[in-house]
Order: sequence, then structure tokens, then C-alpha cells
Amino acid sequence: MFRTHFISELNDNLDGKEVKLAGWVHNIRNLGGKVFLILRDKSGTVQVVVEKSSKAYEVLNQLSLESAISITGSVKKDERAPNGIEVHAKEISIISVSKSPLPLDVSGKVKADIDTRLRERLLDLRRPEMQAVLKIQSVAVKSFRETLYKNGFIEVFTPKIIASATEGGAQLFPVMYFGKDAFLAQSPQLYKELLAGAIERVFEIAPAWRAEESDTPYHLSEFISMDVEMAFADYNQVMQLIEQIMYNMINDVKRECEKELKVLNHTLPDVALPLRRITYSEAIEILQNKGLNIKFGDDIGTPELRLLNEEIKENLYFIIDWPWLSRPFYTKQKSDNPQLSESFDLIYKWLEIASGSSRNYIREVLENSLKVRGLNPTSFEFFLKWFDYGMPPHAGFGMGLARVMLMLTGLQSVKEVVPFPRDKKRLTP
Repeated sequence: MFRTHFISELNDNLDGKEVKLAGWVHNIRNLGGKVFLILRDKSGTVQVVVEKSSKAYEVLNQLSLESAISITGSVKKDERAPNGIEVHAKEISIISVSKSPLPLDVSGKVKADIDTRLRERLLDLRRPEMQAVLKIQSVAVKSFRETLYKNGFIEVFTPKIIASATEGGAQLFPVMYFGKDAFLAQSPQLYKELLAGAIERVFEIAPAWRAEESDTPYHLSEFISMDVEMAFADYNQVMQLIEQIMYNMINDVKRECEKELKVLNHTLPDVALPLRRITYSEAIEILQNKGLNIKFGDDIGTPELRLLNEEIKENLYFIIDWPWLSRPFYTKQKSDNPQLSESFDLIYKWLEIASGSSRNYIREVLENSLKVRGLNPTSFEFFLKWFDYGMPPHAGFGMGLARVMLMLTGLQSVKEVVPFPRDKKRLTP
């Protein structure tokens, strides 16, 4: 047995009791007569006192920072110790010795740039800040799932090797599939629509790939997409669902990750429902009034959203009713204004974190939408054929987990919040 307790389980009730702990050497201070060793596991750190007269002292000269060890010792209350508790070591077993010097300081005393951190990623992931990020992410994903389960959704899994582009774009990674050309999926969009046509309410949390040339703090080549599709619904119902998801997610993280938020020195935004909705046309007008050279039909990217946020000053809000031709072919036009679509983006301050719409569910409408965009309906026959069999009205959205994590952690780049990011320059580790 490597341990009897995690460090977080040590308390006053164990005073005088023997425990066995396992973890990594976080720091060592030799004061001559005794040595103070900081041991770290997934739950936190504890001060370990090693007396010169103890058996444990004999192995100290073999230890280096980040070595994996197991310690047997007795718990003692001491107000001078961090957290008011320390462990007096009787034996130290060396499990795995770490090379020295370390290429990255896990204690954080010596700061490292993002490239060094990503190159030495395992050591970086041992830092308390990254441990906090991963815990927050776990709670956020759990909250996302729980909200959807409570609303009658079923978790599904769709193919990640596909025969054609999901949205007709060129941002695809080709792969060889038994001698045939295939691609890594940009999105589960078409498959989740078909599944909604069978079991009505579905969601998926899975990787997706986009061969984007963008090299910004907000883009990845491989990312985790959180996708939802619901039948007999339109984009208004989907926006109401997202409001529930975001409200629950933020409050669950507040409740379950108080320690982690403190480590990151981050305060989560307050969310009052319903979220504000402004139309695309209103957003364009606001930007024009602020002197920006922008017109109807233009995209509203991050620079424009920064300017827009100066005016509306909202943590979370929707931009709705985007131009129909600027959205994917499956997006439904507004009946009262065909230039516009029943679509939305969810914005955190100046960053798009989700996008969704009502979908076209009539085959002829879908075929026309493809042709208008210069796409060949024949290439999408595997999808279109099922619209001959009573496809219901449906709507949904896709949300980028890494971008949501920027909101939940206060960090500035999606590369920081992903354990092993993939972008234009990075294929390892």
C-alpha cells in the first residue's frame, strides 16, 4: 500500500496517529538538525519534518525535487505549520527519483513563458494553478452533463472519421481510410441532427478538428466540442437551455471549486437570467456609431466584440439573427426576413463561446441552401436522404470547452487550459 490517506484528509482528529502518504517532493529545507520537506499530492501539500535521528533521514541525500516518494510518519498539530498540521517522518521510501535540475520550477518561484510550459508540460501540469484548472474543468463538464440529463437529453457518440465536410469548408484534416480519402470531423453537426430525428434530445462531448490558419490565443486545431441538438424546438428554446447550462455551471464551479478559484485569484462573473439578447443589426449599428467601418453582412470578430462590449458591458449575452448567408447551410431563415437567420452566438465579454440556430428540416430547403452556397447536394446525400422520412423541426448549438474555461479560470489563452494543446506549431508532447 502506497498510502493510507490523501493530504487533504489530514486533520486534528489524527493527531498522534500514524499515516502513510504518497506524492512528490515539492520543496526541501535543510536546517542542520532537521529537514523540512514539503510533500504534494493531488489534494494539496503538507510539511513533513525529518529528524536527524530518524531512519527517514538516511535517504534524504538521494532525494531531488519532484521525486515520487512514500512517507510513513505520525501526525502532529502545530500552529506554526502550514494548515496547522505536520507529519513527523519515520520512514521514507523512494518510488522514483527525478532528474536534477528541473527544466521547469513546479513551485512557481521561477516563472516560465508559455512555450517552456508547453514543452515541459507534465511538470507544468503539476503546478497548483494547473491542478486548479483541471479540477474546474471537471466540475464544469459534470455540470453541463447534469443539466442536460435533467432536461431529458441522452449522451451520444458520433463518427470522427467522415467522408465529406460537415459545413462545406476547406478547414479539414485528410486521413487515409482503407485506401479511401476521408477527413477528421470538424463537428458532429450532421450526425447529431440525424440522431435528434430519432431520439429527440441528444448531446455529445468529444474532440473535433479544424485546420485553421488562425494562430491566436483563442484557436486550436484539436478542441473539445460540447454539442446539443433537440427536436421539436427552435433557437429560442435552445437559448433558454443554454441559460440554464451557464447559470448552473458557473454556480457549481463557485460552490465546488472555491479553493481552486482562490489559487487562480479569479472571481467568476455573476449571471442574471434571462441573458440579454441583441440582434446582429443592433450590434452593427452600435459599432458604426463608435466609428468602425463595418456593414451588414460583415463578421463580428473578437476585435469588434471588444469594442461592442465597451458599450453593452455584459459578462454574458447573445447576438441573435445573423445574416443567413453568413451561417452554415443547415441554418433556418427567418420567415419574416429571409436575409436573416434564426441563429445566435453566445458571447462572454468579447469572446464567442457557443453558436447555434434553428435548423432547416425540409429537404428541398436544404438542397437550395447548399446550391446558394455553391455546394453540391449530391455530396450530402448521406445526410439529405433521411429528410424524406419525417424529420422534425430541430435546433441546437456547439460550445467550445476551452473558451468556456477562459471564462471560468481567468486565463488568457486556450493553450493554457488544454493539457496537451494542438495548434499550427505543436504536435508534441
